[in-house]
Amino acid sequence: MSPNTRRPRGVTVIDVAKYAGVSPMTVSRVINADPGVRDSTRVRVTDAIRTLNYTPNLVARSLVTSREVRIGVIYSNPSAAFMSDLLAGVFEEASARAAQLILLRGDNGKPPTQAAIEGLIASGVGGIILAPPLGESDVVRTILAAANLPIAVVGAVAPDAICVSIDNRRAAYDMTRHLIGLGHRKLGFILGNPDQSASRERLAGFEMAVEEDGALETQVVRGDFSYASGLVAGEELLDQPTPPTAVFASNDDMAAAVVSVAHRRHLDVPGDLTVTGFDDSTAAVTLWPPLTTIHQPVRALAAEALQRLIQAMRSGVRTPQSHILDHRLIERESTAGPRRPAPGV
Repeated sequence: MSPNTRRPRGVTVIDVAKYAGVSPMTVSRVINADPGVRDSTRVRVTDAIRTLNYTPNLVARSLVTSREVRIGVIYSNPSAAFMSDLLAGVFEEASARAAQLILLRGDNGKPPTQAAIEGLIASGVGGIILAPPLGESDVVRTILAAANLPIAVVGAVAPDAICVSIDNRRAAYDMTRHLIGLGHRKLGFILGNPDQSASRERLAGFEMAVEEDGALETQVVRGDFSYASGLVAGEELLDQPTPPTAVFASNDDMAAAVVSVAHRRHLDVPGDLTVTGFDDSTAAVTLWPPLTTIHQPVRALAAEALQRLIQAMRSGVRTPQSHILDHRLIERESTAGPRRPAPGV
């Protein structure tokens, strides 16, 4: 075989599903003589198999003969604390519902490769959960749309999907008003990944609360939800000639990084600098002082997404859904009033 000659790729269950206009799971059900498949659908799939000369993969076939619900979870998030809580919520709910999970991970907030996603689909999953930021990835959603699989998105809004989140704008508004109520007049805000709707909504909530007051000094710096980006953002804010007396970070990882920067500069938190976060992850309670933060019920969000996805898989109903869970402001030891009033106050 010459170096430029490629070995032809065999026909896959995804190819058959695309040709027949059904999901890969439906193809698997036809192959396994599932009596619940409509006759018209069975004919389309059978014709596609014959036309494409498809030979079922015996390993893949053995995977889908199980009575268990099989769900793929695709994730790639720079916040380790957030992902730990999300995966814990998914696993707990899956265990309660006898669902089998297949995990697929991307790196550094980037999606897995198309081949990896198609491999996950071909394994016989009946639905997909997308963790942030992948719920807003056009690349990922295009691949999944071609497979005609039901999708549940956690912490984001996406068309044609089950979306489970909190009201990020209201939550950020509540935290900002809390800081203003403590007497802070110079506020720093650390933005998360600007490509994510949650980041934009949290910034909008911060700005909405600030605009209601009209006499505040603010500075917004960019992060990406990772601890490393919080270190850079914290240095930038505290390097200002008159730094903020309070910093609101868009997640707990970045807030923990700001606390670390403050400690390196021999600043007392909260005496010299108030710091707040968002998520109420394990990071919020494993550093000193523990963080005042917004409790985002990540485990509950993940469990709700899995529950709604299983319902959609069993009913066959693909209507887009949006479910908003409650948030809470948790006050701990990282917040206090400013030690000295800001100039002009």
